[in-house]
Amino acid sequence: MRSTPLPDLAAVEAAAARLAGRAIETPLLESPDLDARAGARVLIKAETLQRTGSFKFRGAFNKISQLPRGAEGGVVAFSSGNHAQGVAAAAQMCGLPAAIVMPADAPAIKIANTKGYGAEVIFYDRFGTEDREQLAMRTAAERGAALVKPFDDPDIIAGQGTIGLEIARQSQARDATPAIVLAPCGGGGMIAGCATALTALIPGVAIHAVEPADFDDTVRSLAAHQRLRNPPGRTTICDALMGPTPGELTFAINDRLLAGGLTVTDREVQSAMAYAFRVLKLVIEPGGAVALAAILAGKIDLRGRTTAIVCSGGNVDPTTFAAAIALPEET
Repeated sequence: MRSTPLPDLAAVEAAAARLAGRAIETPLLESPDLDARAGARVLIKAETLQRTGSFKFRGAFNKISQLPRGAEGGVVAFSSGNHAQGVAAAAQMCGLPAAIVMPADAPAIKIANTKGYGAEVIFYDRFGTEDREQLAMRTAAERGAALVKPFDDPDIIAGQGTIGLEIARQSQARDATPAIVLAPCGGGGMIAGCATALTALIPGVAIHAVEPADFDDTVRSLAAHQRLRNPPGRTTICDALMGPTPGELTFAINDRLLAGGLTVTDREVQSAMAYAFRVLKLVIEPGGAVALAAILAGKIDLRGRTTAIVCSGGNVDPTTFAAAIALPEET
């Protein structure tokens, strides 16, 4: 039985107050070309422009800024890269040491950036027998540090939910309240926080999780109304969305608030990355491009309905990005 209380709108608003002047209120962009392709007005929440290049800073700072004064042991986290950078930057701003457990095959740019924020990086083999969470928990216990989970934590969820808070307020200010919202989903923390804020502020909004086709644990879990795991041994270019199963807390929220889920292939993600570069003038990493990919690939009928999408991060290795934009343009 779950004992941890789930965050509500008040928790998201409190997170927004902590993040004021720390996180960037990222813009809500529009593109006539994308509107024409979708047959709808599309609002693009560009978290690629967030501090550290992804939304993860929001939750990390909301969590770390609430740690007791004098937490000399610092913080420990486990992440494929974006949470790592968010935790490292937030810890640096709060004057705390940070150690991050990262897969050895994480994108080089994410490893370099994490170290650049002053964090120690501890590598593990994501395809081996090591359990990243157990390794992080052991490290935290040895150092007397606080464990900062990537998604299954009320403070993390509330911090990520400030994206939804901004979408609601920014869209309403331009008389373009969305009927549909699409967002990437890995462990589910960002979309759970967004759903918490959006459903409270925009009654009737339909929120859909978007995942890589081979990592569709949330899509299948929503259909079954229980947490299901991804089969082992699969891979995807969406390194940020390779979690094995939805989080306990995040799924409790998402199963109640989400309208459903969509999946996209790696090829569709690459096409979306290339489109964002050519047309939107945005650099988006694979995991951050899945919601855009769902629109471009026609995975959902948006005709006549204002839609908001979250482009969640822009931390992509040059080789991965070059391969995507070099592909022939699809018509």
